[in-house]
Amino acid sequence: MSLKCGIVGLPNVGKSTLFNCLSNAKAQSANFPFCTIEPNVGVITVPDERLNKLVEMCNPRSTVPATVEIVDIAGLVKGASKGEGLGNKFLANIRETDAILHVLRCFDDDNITHVDATVDPVRDKEIIDYELQIKDLETIDSRLVKTKKAAAAGDKAAKLQTGVLEAYKEALEAGRPARSVQFETKDEQLFARDLFLLTNKPVMYVCNVDDDSAATGNAYVEAVRKAVEGEGAEILVVAAKTESEIAELETYEDRREFLESIGLTESGVARLIRAAYALLDLQTYFTAGPDEVRAWTFLRGTKAPQAAGIIHTDFEKGFIRAEVIKYDDFVELGSEAAVKEAGKMAVEGKEYVVCDGDIMHFRFNV
Repeated sequence: MSLKCGIVGLPNVGKSTLFNCLSNAKAQSANFPFCTIEPNVGVITVPDERLNKLVEMCNPRSTVPATVEIVDIAGLVKGASKGEGLGNKFLANIRETDAILHVLRCFDDDNITHVDATVDPVRDKEIIDYELQIKDLETIDSRLVKTKKAAAAGDKAAKLQTGVLEAYKEALEAGRPARSVQFETKDEQLFARDLFLLTNKPVMYVCNVDDDSAATGNAYVEAVRKAVEGEGAEILVVAAKTESEIAELETYEDRREFLESIGLTESGVARLIRAAYALLDLQTYFTAGPDEVRAWTFLRGTKAPQAAGIIHTDFEKGFIRAEVIKYDDFVELGSEAAVKEAGKMAVEGKEYVVCDGDIMHFRFNV
């Protein structure tokens, strides 16, 4: 599935350092603004212990993990909505992503210049929020001119659209993101989605901290937590500099020892990748056998025929049924044959909603 998260933030907050840790792509990282001009794209493997377990049990000839796309977008400055800095390009790049990882600088370091001279992650957050909200207001105001005119002429659809636009306008003018507004009817929700508002995208605030704060956070992180209350956003604490040091270690044992020395059981990068996957509302089902163990990515709520279509369109067109094994049953019983013998393989039809971790086998006829 071609869904992607965009890494955004002010210049020099650690976006490219973090991106380099996430991906093998070589985003330039330097102590000056706008070192990332073209968005760098990395295809990132999603860590999943279930896949590792299935590989151990099936001993397949090949293994294919789930992936997610991460885009490193150029740093934004005040006035971006009016074209300052790389503003228009920045906003266009964000519009092309499906979710936002907003990196905030939550550490002090006199050797790394801050674009506004002082460290204040809440202020930094508000700068980007403001620029995105201003751009969304431009979109709303432009559409309102047309819908109000049509609504006044008696167009029912235009009346509904005007209501949606005015609800968004009220929220944005109050300094709240579009994602804070909820609509009840399906028609309202569809129109709202098709506006592609920047502040309607799901967001995760990534607090970039120093080494000492990697495990527990710090006062800057707590200030961010308070600032985003009620916003419907998540927070993740990562020490990008520490992660870059972990990435340079050659063996798993060395990385594990390093993590334990700073009080962590898992790298921030692994947590971030999984969080990005969840932020996009993605889940995983598996196909498993001696030829291949593979993780397939699907949107939460996907039904069996559409899940089959992810493998091949013919699977969806000619869908007959899905044979489903729950991951826990497979691990407990040890094989597909044992699961069948225990009567724990389910046969599901077209209305079955695929669950995260399902092991699937599709029957189809074209």
